Amino acid sequence: MEEIRPSYRELTYIAFAHRGARAYVRENTLEAFQLALRLGATGLESDVWITKDGIPVLDHDGVVQERILKKPICNYLREDLPEHIPTLRDLLLLAPQGVPISLDVKDDDCFEALITEIRTVHGEQSPFIYLCHPDLDVLEKQRSKSHGISLVSSVRLAKLKKGPEMHAARMRELGVEVMNMHHRDWNGGLVALFQRFELQCFAWDCQFVRNIEDMAKIGINGIFSDWPDRFYD
Repeated sequence: MEEIRPSYRELTYIAFAHRGARAYVRENTLEAFQLALRLGATGLESDVWITKDGIPVLDHDGVVQERILKKPICNYLREDLPEHIPTLRDLLLLAPQGVPISLDVKDDDCFEALITEIRTVHGEQSPFIYLCHPDLDVLEKQRSKSHGISLVSSVRLAKLKKGPEMHAARMRELGVEVMNMHHRDWNGGLVALFQRFELQCFAWDCQFVRNIEDMAKIGINGIFSDWPDRFYD
């Protein structure tokens, strides 16, 4: 497939490929991430779990199908997982230096190993790595350990029990840099509100060109799509 990736400067937002180019190939595989970059993604997104021997790996559901049974990844040694499941380090080494990577932390127990891997590959300052979690209390516990790495509050608007302004204020207080919500939750006023607190705004599930255009128009900083080529359609 011909490479169509343009200059990063052509976008005003980060174009995240959700689980790689999953619209075309098997998601969360090295092939999916490589294809996403060729198709124009300027960022990559994946989900992180921890193996029995403490290795962060990339998979969405966190289970392995064995005949009629599904078993959690945490029950497996890294060497016993299916070959298509890459490690976090595989992705960190695949992506060019400085390419934004958003990681949805699905298992709280993997934070320590995840941060260690990031520091091993990219050093102490890796603000282009984004760690996403729905619970601000969990992110608060990780803030001191993850200095130099960006933290993301990833949650639906309806879950903000104290309202978006109080949530934004607490994020700034804790040092959580990014608010990530479904594209239907965002509007221009909410983007302005979070950015007034000096926070970035990400929008996920932007599968159609009209979704991407709408988010770009209201000033969203990062957009997630299964179709990385649609960022330029």
